[in-house]
Amino acid sequence: MYIVLLRFSANKSQAPAHMAGHREWLQKGIADGVFLLAGSIRPGLGGAILAAGPSPEALQARIDQDPFVVHDIVKAEIIDVDPNHTAEGLALLAA
Repeated sequence: MYIVLLRFSANKSQAPAHMAGHREWLQKGIADGVFLLAGSIRPGLGGAILAAGPSPEALQARIDQDPFVVHDIVKAEIIDVDPNHTAEGLALLAA
């Protein structure tokens, strides 16, 4: 499982021009079953994604296709998490 942090760079002002492509990229990740959750880091610091399934290299390749990454609007950080404890109902995350 991975936590992906997408923190805004100095080019944050370009985000509106690439928002549609970024949203399409997120929806594809969800449709492919790789992204489990995506949302904003408040207050306006960027975004975060909970991802599962691919190898670290495959996830990095996917992240590199995000229009926000391509246009240096965000800097991506991938955190590899090995979940040992989960709340009831979230055991699938530890699988």
